[in-house]
Amino acid sequence: MSQSNGKTDIRAEEQATEMQEPELPAADLNDGFVETENPAPAAHSAAQALDPPVAAPSPELEKLKAERENLTDRLARLQAEFDNYRKRSQRENADFRDYAVADAARALLPVIDSFSLALRNTGANPEDFRKGVGLIHKQLQDVLQKMNVQRVPAQGQPFDPRVHEAIEMVENNDVQDNHVLEELQPGYKIKDRLLRPAMVRVAKNK
Repeated sequence: MSQSNGKTDIRAEEQATEMQEPELPAADLNDGFVETENPAPAAHSAAQALDPPVAAPSPELEKLKAERENLTDRLARLQAEFDNYRKRSQRENADFRDYAVADAARALLPVIDSFSLALRNTGANPEDFRKGVGLIHKQLQDVLQKMNVQRVPAQGQPFDPRVHEAIEMVENNDVQDNHVLEELQPGYKIKDRLLRPAMVRVAKNK
């Protein structure tokens, strides 16, 4: 009974082993499958297929680039023109400062000639010499008037600290209080700009 059971157990184990290890069928050479040693190139080709193609520049982009180049060129030309204008202005200002007094000096030349002539005639009659100096003074006043240089009114005028410089306050009842009693040195202005204030004495009533 025991022998029969042993043979039955061995046979059952052999059948279980045959069921666990099935035999693979032989390869069919006509199935079209070819085994490759390195599958990497196929994977690389698939990655290339996933990359999007590079698009050609659009007309709008080309237009924007052209406008940018145009604006850059205009900016460079404007900067060059401004630099030239600045240099020209500096040169003109320097010339103006150097030659601003040319007209005034030219107008004063006849006055200088008159003074030279008067100095050569110092032996003339004193009265004639005095008249000659008076004519030169009048000539000089005319030159200043042509240059818009005017004398500041002072004598008998109310004291104005903007155009008068008080040297002394004098008690005097003949002139109104705080009025110019005497002009010691005339003042001048060109149009509305003061060149020199008038030096005066101012009356102070008792």
